[in-house]
Amino acid sequence: MKKQKLILTLVLVLLLGLLGVGCSSGGAQTTGSDSEPPASADSGSNNNEVEKTVSIGIIQLVEHPALDAAREGFLETLKANGLEAGKNLKVDYQNAQNDQSILNNIAQKFASSKHDLVLAIATPSAQAMAAATSDIPILITAVTDPVTAKLVNSLEKPGTNITGTTDMNPIDQQIDLLLKLVPAAKTVGIVYNAGEINSQVQVEIAKEIAAERGLKIIEATVATSADVLQATQSLDGKVEAIYVPTDNTVVSAADSVVQAANKMNIPIISGESSVVEAGGLGTVGINYRNLGAQTGEMALRVLAGEKPQDMPIESQKQFDIVINKEAAATLGIEIPADLQ
Repeated sequence: MKKQKLILTLVLVLLLGLLGVGCSSGGAQTTGSDSEPPASADSGSNNNEVEKTVSIGIIQLVEHPALDAAREGFLETLKANGLEAGKNLKVDYQNAQNDQSILNNIAQKFASSKHDLVLAIATPSAQAMAAATSDIPILITAVTDPVTAKLVNSLEKPGTNITGTTDMNPIDQQIDLLLKLVPAAKTVGIVYNAGEINSQVQVEIAKEIAAERGLKIIEATVATSADVLQATQSLDGKVEAIYVPTDNTVVSAADSVVQAANKMNIPIISGESSVVEAGGLGTVGINYRNLGAQTGEMALRVLAGEKPQDMPIESQKQFDIVINKEAAATLGIEIPADLQ
């Protein structure tokens, strides 16, 4: 009988011990540096609200003030609309330094990336990207003639993965400005890279307008920025003024054009303001920061779901008149009252 009571007592002790272990393990909390805090009641909704990081590639042909301003205007617009580099925007900026092989390599790299879109600055950059991918949305800016460059089917309906802004400038107004500032001009030299389609288009337009105005054109072509100084010097004694279109090669060497022209006492009218800022006489041209900002607005629409193929190419409707008064004084040119 005593033996049975002893066995019963041992069984009860074991049962109570097991119950105690179960209760302690159920109520325990673990602490340590690798642990996560207890989930709050609304933690699931917070995870759903994590903001997506947008990834953008920027391919730029060469550094010069106009193209740099377009890029800066583009990024400023994105930032103003809540997309900021280093926060919710990843920017992969690549500059080819005016080297076509590097440009093509950048385009191929971007084509195999997971960028949400690519900004292509200048015609050669846009052509390289267009050849590399037909899938990733491409926004273009500082491209003179997207149709002639075979980037889009038409300005009104691109029909490709490309849309953006053109920097076709008012060449007629630029030639008229030249005649207003240099009324005695009979022959005008044009310095440009014949290998740039954007420049070819502008020169043909300039020649037509010049013929209508009774002006003769002499062309001085270059292949690289190293050729710019000599090409400009070749116009000495042959022209009364020099016209520089929005040519990437020449504009990137604006100081060389200005240096040579100043020594020859020849005024420069340009397609955009950076040449004027470097010492040229004047322009009626594109504000590239505004053009880039306009492209940024279009990029936001693409990120929101619009298709590039259905978005018309846009252009600027207003142009800036920029006169370099110091250059005018050096050249002995009187600025008309309506341009003061």
